[in-house]
Order: sequence, then C-alpha cells, then structure tokens
Amino acid sequence: MHQLTISELTSRIVRRDVSAREAIQACLDRIQRVDGQIHAFLSCDPADALAQADAVDRALAAGDGAARQLLGVPVAIKDVIAVKGHRLSCGSKILGNFISPYNATVIEKLKSAGAIVFGRLNMDEFAMGSSTENSAFGATRNPWDTTRIPGGSSGGSAASVAAGECIASLGSDTGGSIRQPAALCGVVGLKPTYGRVSRYGLVAFASSLDQIGPFARSVRDAALMLEVLGGVDSRDSTSVPRPVPHYSTGLTGDIKGLKIGLAKEYMIGGLDPEVKQTVDAAVRQLESLGAEILDVSLPHTDYAVATYYIIATAEASANLARFDGVRYGRRVDGGDPIEMYGRTRGAGFGPEVKRRIILGTYVLSSGYHDAFYLRAQKVRTLIRNDFLKAFETVDAIVTPTTPTAAFKIGEKSDDPLQMYLSDIFTISCNLAGICGISIPCGFTGNASPRLPIGLQLLGKPFGEEAILKIAHAYEQSTGWHDQTPPLGN
Repeated sequence: MHQLTISELTSRIVRRDVSAREAIQACLDRIQRVDGQIHAFLSCDPADALAQADAVDRALAAGDGAARQLLGVPVAIKDVIAVKGHRLSCGSKILGNFISPYNATVIEKLKSAGAIVFGRLNMDEFAMGSSTENSAFGATRNPWDTTRIPGGSSGGSAASVAAGECIASLGSDTGGSIRQPAALCGVVGLKPTYGRVSRYGLVAFASSLDQIGPFARSVRDAALMLEVLGGVDSRDSTSVPRPVPHYSTGLTGDIKGLKIGLAKEYMIGGLDPEVKQTVDAAVRQLESLGAEILDVSLPHTDYAVATYYIIATAEASANLARFDGVRYGRRVDGGDPIEMYGRTRGAGFGPEVKRRIILGTYVLSSGYHDAFYLRAQKVRTLIRNDFLKAFETVDAIVTPTTPTAAFKIGEKSDDPLQMYLSDIFTISCNLAGICGISIPCGFTGNASPRLPIGLQLLGKPFGEEAILKIAHAYEQSTGWHDQTPPLGN
C-alpha cells in the first residue's frame, strides 16, 4: 500500500477494500524499516497518525466523507509548516522544543480533504540550502544511493516520497527547494505560482519568493494535491482570489498543438553531458506527442543567481530577526541584552544561516541598499519580463531541473558558490513568480546505482493547467515515474 498513488489508495478506501488505518500503518512500517538509512523524518507520532486514520474509518462507516479528495491519504510535512500541537523546528537549534499553537492553512485544507497529516520531515535549516546537509539534526540521504544528497532544502520531503514512507508530502520552494530535490530523488515536485497557495503558517525565509507545494509519485497526484491546497486565504495578503481549476480533469494525455519553448540560455557549459542527453531525449518525446518545440530566449538568465542571493538573503535577514531568545525558542543567557542576543543567535543558528543573514544585512545597510538590493529588484523585473515575453508565443518552457544528478554528501560543503549553482535552473521561476514542475525523465548511465534525472516545465503565472497537462502526457508515455529505489526491497 505504501507504493500506491493517491487515486489508487482513495478508491480502495472508499470501496472498503482497505482501511485508512491499514494505509497509515503501511507507511509507519516502512518508516521503521528504512528511515534509519535515509533520515527523512525528524519526528513521527504513530499514535496521533493512527487516531486520525481511525476517525476517517469511523466517518466512512457512518456514510460520511467518501467524496473527500484525499480520504485516508498519509501526507508528511516539511518541518517549516505549522501543525498544531507538533514541534516546529525548521531544522534549527534556535527554536528548541517550540510547539506550534496553530495549523497552517494548507494543513487545515489537507485535514478537511480527509488526509492523514503526520510526521516532521528533515530540511536545510530555515530552508537555506540545496542538499539537506545544513539541518541541525543531521543530513538526509538519497534513497537511490545513501552516499549522496537528496537535494534541498526539502530533502526530507522528496526522500520520504521516493522511499515509500508516505504517499505524498509538502515542501516549500524559495529558489528551487521543491523541484530540485524532486529531480534528484526521482519524484514529482510542483512549485505553484506565487499567490496560488496560502503561506499562512509557513515560517518565512524570503517572503516574496516562498511558496508551498506538493511532492508526489505521479503528476495526477500532484494535480489532486494542488486542487486541495490552492485558493485565496484572508490570513495571507499575498494569496490571489482566483478560482482553483480541477487540474486533474485536464490530464487527457493530448498535447497536440501546444507550443513548448526551449531556452538556449539553459543549455550551459556546466550542464552534465548525461543530463543534457536525457533532457534532449525528453524534448524529442514531447515533440513526438504532438507538441511544437520552439526556440525562445531569456536573455537575463545569467543574472538570476546573483539577483536571487541578494533578494533572498536581504529578506532572510529581516525575517530571522525575530529569533532573538526573548519571545520563544532557545535562549542563551549572559551579560546585557545585546550580549544575550549575540550568544543566542550565535549558538542557535548554523553556519549557512549565519552566512546568509550577514550577506543580507550587508546588502540592506546604509550606503549599499541602492547598489545591491534596489538594483537586484530592477533586474528581477527584467527576468520576469523575459518570461512574460516568451509566454506570448509558447504555452510552457522546458529545461533541465538540475545541472547534474545527485552529488556525494560533503562534496560541495566547503564551496558555497558551487552549492548555490545547484539551483541555477530553478531560481528564475521564483524571481518571476511563475509556476514550475519537475518530473522524472531518466537515469544516469547503466552502472549501479543509477541516479534520477529531472525535467522541468515552467508555466505562465497561474498556468499550472498547461504544465500539468504536458507533464502528465510525457509521464504516461515513458513510465520513468514507476521506477522505485532498491532501498529496503
């Protein structure tokens, strides 16, 4: 059961072939069996999960709840999203044993849809990283090869789905933190348009870039999750009051006549030859399905990484100022208040978070604000305009998700710049506020272990229908998504 899709599981539960308790128990058993090898979960409360499942089964027995979209589906949660009564650490020591006093909007929506919300998933501290090596509680490992990283910052969310520890999961994407780990773990990861999904209850990293989205085993599952998660929220002023389409009904497999752009700026010299070869084959497959492939240009792509690391760090330095040892979380006493702040933040934050706070504070400081932050915002507008111009002629843009397959744990830890370049293909999507999805499109070589490679589709603002339709057609014509890691089998 732990390898079923959402549709398969919910239909079996409705028919009473299996119970919600059996479904969550299958995931709990799987966690017990394999999580010691990958460390996707920071915590898991089996009693709470089973109690939720029993409530679903009782409601179904009473003739209620059969129409709920995620009935009995076990969904695990990245440790940056608030779940009432559960620990919320953001992968950091500074929050200590902080327990969330409320649910994020997405959690309320999952529960209303009948999902079993369980477990806290590992992540780079405060979502700052590309490998899930920056967690204060130890690195997560890739289920395909446990000597390698799963991607980040939502590494636990991607690894848990790939390893069959949950049916779906939630992550957050600030510069690629859903799509990049999805690609490296061989699962589907969807970053919705900024404003499509409420951020209420998401601990902020960079508020103008952050977006919550799902990980799943299939495009249809991702579409079903977005149908539940999407919509306006009065508690999030950045959420947009647009109707949420029934994305799953548009997954017909027919993409004849759709125009897909191929951006020359993404076929860079640093792209691994195997990744390029695999993505080229995927583009040919899309063409064989009837899509029209057109060349497009995104001329300001070269400035995306620099622009992102100014805007994101500036917003992070402001957002993380609240973690000071006074209101909640860990506190290190000593000296006057200024010394206490310094001791608390020095002991509570890890090296990568400190690096980004310092950089962000610098670019916002007097005398540098206009030279760095203001200029970066202007370049961000140019990057967004590049996409809007391209979308005048195409329905979606296809790119690699990552420049390489998963690298070894520790391989880039001493070189932050090389680590930052892991997100070179995903960052622009967040700067432009558009939607993007990563889907499996192949594997490296023939040697064992083979590592997943991801294909990224970028869509217009609120253009999720188009990218889901294209992704589903490709997925169903290839079957890469049916491959599972040998872990624990």
